[in-house]
Amino acid sequence: MLDFISFPLGKILLFIYETLAFKNYGFAIIIFTIFVRLLILPLYIKQYNSTAKMQEIQPKIQDLQKRYKNDKEKLNEELIKLYREHNVNPAGGCLPTLLQMPILFSLFYVIQSPLKYMYQIGTAARALIPDKASVKIMQEAIDKLFNMVPEASRMGYYKDLSIIHYFSQNKHLLDTTEGLLGEHHLINMDFLGLNLGLKPTLNFGAIFSDLQYLGLALIPILAAFTTWLSIKLTSVQTAKAQGDKAGQGGGMTGGMLMVMPIMIAFFSFSVPAGMGVYWITGNILQIFQQMFITRFIMKKPNQSREGVK
Repeated sequence: MLDFISFPLGKILLFIYETLAFKNYGFAIIIFTIFVRLLILPLYIKQYNSTAKMQEIQPKIQDLQKRYKNDKEKLNEELIKLYREHNVNPAGGCLPTLLQMPILFSLFYVIQSPLKYMYQIGTAARALIPDKASVKIMQEAIDKLFNMVPEASRMGYYKDLSIIHYFSQNKHLLDTTEGLLGEHHLINMDFLGLNLGLKPTLNFGAIFSDLQYLGLALIPILAAFTTWLSIKLTSVQTAKAQGDKAGQGGGMTGGMLMVMPIMIAFFSFSVPAGMGVYWITGNILQIFQQMFITRFIMKKPNQSREGVK
């Protein structure tokens, strides 16, 4: 469903992997995350400005809501006038989040299916967005290779990752793949001694019998912690810079501090570890991004914004 995003992302990740990341998948994901964050930084600045303006006209909004509480049509008209007068877009604060969601899900497809989205295996052409016939050829090639992987070496339903993992350990069998798979397709998933193609687990038997699974289990924990830290620091710095006006949203922030880390931990335990690395990197960048916005974009509490009387 998101192939029109996943294939271009796959080409970008492949370029980064082969040219900038020393052919290390972990470094490629980190560089890719930095690229995405820099790309949408202007939208985050716009989001802050939109949210700040909405906070400043909140008393006027509440006044209109009281004045026209029994006339919703008139209320909507006056709110539209107010937004136009102060050049405010009520939905402006949602744009970065809306943009990140399809990127997040598309990147998940790329990480779980790199042979398809990065290498477009089985096809001669490397189209930006392949047609349905080419996608079918890719899937048939992947299915054929997956059937060559013994049951014991299969990593759940991650066909591409199973293929890469198995043939990386049995390179002498590459000649049996009828030219479908070459050594250059065997992505280096090792990052700090961890296979980012594997899925973290809470199975204590696996964790205590293999140090790699102990390391992998730390990735969702770090993803949850950095999520909490990012939300906490963002709310504190925003409240401080705006003279505690942001404190009006303290209840919502408190809810996010509780729910979001749990959701991210659950998500990170359900997908290949590479997704957790993406999330951790994104959270760390979010912290520095907020520091940048706080220092260079936010206005001090005693500075009134132009156009708001």
